[in-house]
Amino acid sequence: MENILVYDELDAIREAGKVAAEVLRELKRIIKPGISTKDVEIFFEDTLKRYPDMEAAFKGYQDYPASLCVSVNEEIIHGIPSERKLITGGDLVSVDLGIKYKGLFVDTAFTYMVGEVSSLAERLVETCRIALSEAIKKVQVGGKIGDLSAAVQNSVETKGFSVIRNFVGHGIGRVLHTFPEIPNFGKENTGPELVEGMVLAIEPMIAIGNYEIDILDDGWTAKTKDNSLSAHFEHTVAVTKKGPWILS
Repeated sequence: MENILVYDELDAIREAGKVAAEVLRELKRIIKPGISTKDVEIFFEDTLKRYPDMEAAFKGYQDYPASLCVSVNEEIIHGIPSERKLITGGDLVSVDLGIKYKGLFVDTAFTYMVGEVSSLAERLVETCRIALSEAIKKVQVGGKIGDLSAAVQNSVETKGFSVIRNFVGHGIGRVLHTFPEIPNFGKENTGPELVEGMVLAIEPMIAIGNYEIDILDDGWTAKTKDNSLSAHFEHTVAVTKKGPWILS
């Protein structure tokens, strides 16, 4: 299977994951009021120039036109970077990026709070971050995908927020998206079994309001139907005998 890998392959993904993590860390400094979402993409592309064996995984994938996704406020995922879209104080900015290295893929995302945000927005972001952490704890040999799904759903809904149901996490490894799908809602002890060497891209996407979505006219950007704020976090995680190994 494309997402059950040997340890040399996991090490390679981890190398790409270190670069992805570096980009996300640096974006905390760079994402400020007044920059455009295109500036975020340019920073990512400039960083990758220092690593000639690595490339942006999203560019051209299913004809996606950019190197990464930058989604603002009610936009959930797949926001296309634009020079015309300026970031302002109080925004939530979700950046989703992937890197291809040695024929292998890593995928990760982070939601940034720009300047002073509302207390509700802050709670949303923190809830999404915790939901990812709770799902990762369930990555154990012999566990089930439903264990991860239930962990996200329970963590989010007990805080009064909703999980987006139209989009899911996924297997990853030799291809960017592969078996199994990882919904952010479900029941424990259901779904495919987790086996050693399996690699998963776990990505809670949540909203303040309803989980229904719309797709913008660009054919890519997904937003909440009720225009409520959303948040998105993601890690690439390997299943090992010692428990979860975060690669991103």
